[in-house]
Amino acid sequence: MSIVANSRSYDVIVVGAGSMGMSAGYHLARRGVKTLLIDAFDPPHTEGSHHGETRLIRHAYSGDPTYIDMALRAHVLWKEAEEESGTALLVPSGVLNLADSNVYSFAGRLAEAEKRKVRVEQMDADEICRRWPALNLPEHFEAMFEPDAGYLYSEKCIAAYRKLALVHEAQLLTNTPVLNVTAREDSVTVHTRSGDYYGAAAILSAGAWFGSLSAFAALPIHAIRKVVGWFQSTPDFDAGNFPGFTLGTREGSYYGFPGIGGAGLKIGRHDTGWEWKPGETLAPFGSEESDEKDLRQVLETYMPGAAGRLLKGAVCKYEHTPDEDFIIDRHPAHDNVLLAGGFSGHGFKFSSIVGEILADLATGGSSTVNIKPFSLSRFDSSPVQPQSGLPLEGIE
Repeated sequence: MSIVANSRSYDVIVVGAGSMGMSAGYHLARRGVKTLLIDAFDPPHTEGSHHGETRLIRHAYSGDPTYIDMALRAHVLWKEAEEESGTALLVPSGVLNLADSNVYSFAGRLAEAEKRKVRVEQMDADEICRRWPALNLPEHFEAMFEPDAGYLYSEKCIAAYRKLALVHEAQLLTNTPVLNVTAREDSVTVHTRSGDYYGAAAILSAGAWFGSLSAFAALPIHAIRKVVGWFQSTPDFDAGNFPGFTLGTREGSYYGFPGIGGAGLKIGRHDTGWEWKPGETLAPFGSEESDEKDLRQVLETYMPGAAGRLLKGAVCKYEHTPDEDFIIDRHPAHDNVLLAGGFSGHGFKFSSIVGEILADLATGGSSTVNIKPFSLSRFDSSPVQPQSGLPLEGIE
């Protein structure tokens, strides 16, 4: 798989070297594929969806079993990346999924976990509060605890894959926005302000910036502004004492992390958000009254020991599809262009395996993973309605 060789010619060009793109670049380069990664910024950076220090990695999903299979494989690949890079990336803290039983049931996830041999523990409110007495939960709350889950150091993950991709002789262009992409049957041209680059194939993984490529690939993805905050908390909520968590309430759905190194408990809200488009200014944390208010109110109610002074706030972006499932597919008009987007706030944990899938598709034409649920064509026949109710399934 190659085109006429010159200094700007590659086997595969990856547009967008964030979570999925950097992983794909690594998996391609380690196979000896001549790979170019192009990013509008200098990854890891704060202009996408991967910053903010941590992301959950959990395994128990309901619905299509592909998600569980991918999560388990992703976990293995993260451990391999740790070993190869010599960098600690994954903390097996466990993940405590909490929910008001009047608005959400774990039954589907528990059933799928049993089928796929994923270790989970079901708890009622009394058991939860015995294990973690700093929680303040009504008696109708329940939990699903995943002892083998945990959290990833997201920026370190990107940096590790960047280091490994370069070790395997991938090329990386930073601070290079892509203006457009054109394709023919046997080649792809990526147009930038610094000139054109040529590949036999391309992978587009532009995250929340996919809108800037809409002339070539118009995907049903919309980006939204999200906020997270770190709050002063008691030692009960420190790493080692408290796990990663999700929290489903009548007020909304939330996720978070224990206090790491004195940084305070980190919490974000999964639902809601403000629409954002490429080129617009991303309003900083505190621009909206709800930025801190939403987070503080849920802490005061359910985790009062973590509702101390706001230590830090940050903003990032989600890139949603209408059904909050991913898009991993070929361009409908160009088989040599792969599309990976719409990871909807729960995709980071999968980036290790999504990179592997994309490398398989780019080099061998197929993947052993069932990616039919992520087909772009699912949006062709009729509009897909957004998921209703509490979106705990697709949280972090």
